[in-house]
Amino acid sequence: MAAPSMDLMVSLCKRRGFVFPSSEIYGGFASTWDYGPLGAELKRNLKQAWWRRVVWERPDVEGLDAAILMSPQVWVASGHVSSFSDPLVECKGCHHRFRADTLEGPNCPNCGSAELTEPRQFNMMFKTFVGPVEEDAAVAYLRPETCQGIFVNFDNVLNSARPTPKLPFGIAQIGKAFRNEIVTGNFTFRTREFEQFELEYFVHPEQAEAMLQEWLQERLRWYTDLGIDPEHLRLREHEEKELAHYAARCYDIEYRFPDPLGWRELEGIANRTDYDLRKHSEYSGHPLRYFDDSSGEYVDPYVIEPSGGVDRALLIFLLDAYHEEEVRGRKRVVLRLHPLLAPIKVAVFPLKRNQPELVEMAQDLARQLRPHMRTIYEETGAIGRLYRRMDEVGTPYCVTVDFDSLKGQTVTVRERDSMEQERVHVQDLLGYLRKKITW
Repeated sequence: MAAPSMDLMVSLCKRRGFVFPSSEIYGGFASTWDYGPLGAELKRNLKQAWWRRVVWERPDVEGLDAAILMSPQVWVASGHVSSFSDPLVECKGCHHRFRADTLEGPNCPNCGSAELTEPRQFNMMFKTFVGPVEEDAAVAYLRPETCQGIFVNFDNVLNSARPTPKLPFGIAQIGKAFRNEIVTGNFTFRTREFEQFELEYFVHPEQAEAMLQEWLQERLRWYTDLGIDPEHLRLREHEEKELAHYAARCYDIEYRFPDPLGWRELEGIANRTDYDLRKHSEYSGHPLRYFDDSSGEYVDPYVIEPSGGVDRALLIFLLDAYHEEEVRGRKRVVLRLHPLLAPIKVAVFPLKRNQPELVEMAQDLARQLRPHMRTIYEETGAIGRLYRRMDEVGTPYCVTVDFDSLKGQTVTVRERDSMEQERVHVQDLLGYLRKKITW
């Protein structure tokens, strides 16, 4: 089925505890969002799935968690202080502000006025001050991207990781970034505070093109392996005029969002050449180079960068998982999330909540499962209603304790997508669920 509308997704996320408007009791704060109980679990699972694939499953990638606040010289060297800006125009009639390069025609898209200011460059970095005095010497910035923390730690990782990394090798990081965007919106698609997962994969210059193509396919596979419909993804290469100043070549993985968004960027994979290490070497006076033991020479590595947004990824997994279908004359809403991503792995119910023996056995089973996977116990409603609630939040398995459970120590396990049910002995339940969820 087609992806649900963004309004429908916003409603579901609020109602079921995935995403809330930030500071809502004070009227909200523009384009900021809080992740609720289920959203926090989904986001954690998503980051863990990326980390497992990119770091744990590869012998050539190390992890890093760099500081958000860094020396302001980092952003001078990277070019952000001088050129990380968008052209801003303001309507003299309604005082709305827009990016000049996104306007269609000479009039204000909000009120129709033709009185727009001349474009001026607007730096998107958030500026702050370190210490008690607000002066030029105390200026610092909230990082607009996570990758610079990797570049400035190139030598630290190279010298401390064991075994010592050999080209090609990567450094991965997940973390918050901040951009004072002129235009935000479309739920969590574009916000000023967001989280990135980024990999800087260092290669010999002559390997760069082959590695770029390899990472393009690997990143596409990650999304489809976790359940994204391949028909909803495509690769788009940047035209020369679109390329960032550091990039020799760049592709976007695009996702087909609901209208009116359509195809939009989900993740970028770029050949950043040796730009970043070279610039930081120049500005810091500390050479960031790789010594090749086999040739006995220093190499200036190129870097292939897959850079994705955690928040955008979470949004597309929700959009792609959403399904509506009719079951016995009633609408069934189900989130077909991959079990690895599902916020709740298993829900345990007693068939009847007024039967102490069933309640006790169900609660005991939930206690046994909790140390191993996210498990909830629920008894507030009829079984059919509980199933529908779990379907709507993507829970892959529901376990029901009934009267036969008391006699034979077996329970009913119901699978979310097929709705098929199977009797499983309580002694085998944990192994059964682990195998199905494949964590």
